[in-house]
Amino acid sequence: MKSMVTCAASGATRRDVLAGGIGLTAAGLFAAALPPIGPAIAGTSHAGDHIMGMIKTKDGAEIFYKDWGPREAQAIVFHHGWPLSADDWDSQMLFFLSKGYRVVAHDRRGHGRSTQTATGNEMDTYAEDVKALAAALELRGAIHVGHSTGGGEVARYVARAEPGRVKKAVLIGAVPPVMVKSDRNPGGLPLEVFDGFRAQVAANRAQFYRDVPAGPFYGFNRPGAAVSQGVIDNWWRQGMMGGIKAQYDCIKAFSETDFTEDLKAIDVPVFLMHGDDDQIVPIADSAVLGIKLLKHGSLKIYEGFDHGMATTRADVINADLLAFIRD
Repeated sequence: MKSMVTCAASGATRRDVLAGGIGLTAAGLFAAALPPIGPAIAGTSHAGDHIMGMIKTKDGAEIFYKDWGPREAQAIVFHHGWPLSADDWDSQMLFFLSKGYRVVAHDRRGHGRSTQTATGNEMDTYAEDVKALAAALELRGAIHVGHSTGGGEVARYVARAEPGRVKKAVLIGAVPPVMVKSDRNPGGLPLEVFDGFRAQVAANRAQFYRDVPAGPFYGFNRPGAAVSQGVIDNWWRQGMMGGIKAQYDCIKAFSETDFTEDLKAIDVPVFLMHGDDDQIVPIADSAVLGIKLLKHGSLKIYEGFDHGMATTRADVINADLLAFIRD
């Protein structure tokens, strides 16, 4: 196995920041138009080269997507985290579109503008939905980028994708190999943490979806943090667009799914990007373990960066993504 680990410094020591991040994970979570070209698909809206539309899956669910940029350009497909939508990739979509890439992002089933599904809210079906999207948009040699839960979706999809569909993959603050604590994963988070998530979603998700981004997700609970109310409100907006049943079910999907065999099976280059002040997906039980399972993996650790670093540190993340894509 070939792997490479690098670390980007930001002041605090990795040990200090990591210890604080893991310790606060449970406590923090509780307490104008730019255009592309694509096939005519039912339910599609065109504005020049800019396409937004829906595909229908085998079980009848409709998956919303954006497909911007020249159809012949290198495609980059973005997979969002829980409980968000394709809009969470706004910074990356505009940046890579401006560099001449074809950029695609979809709302996972039950999230955003996709069907508010009562069933199929688990990783195997998520991966099948991505297969359907790739076929409908005729994506080949694509680069798949996933954040958090979306990183798990990417791992499962890439491990099972048709030959030639995927060129590279990127996992940002991603959940693999597995989050929940067990005999096989003693460093994971206790199941009670995720039971708490479910309880708060069921009781008052509108409040919970304010507490998460205002606290640990973007590191806004850290002393001296530059808090952005707009970022908090946008997180809440995206979360409340989705269906509560699908979001409730997705907690089990992102916390209990074991991606060990998926990571071992992936045969394309994979870039792991993780902040060591990630209070949502602690790095010690995710990227640090995941890099050991990849055949062609590289890991960059960002000292002091939070879980939502693709938003809060978009300039750094976009530059590193671009370098990996061009390499």
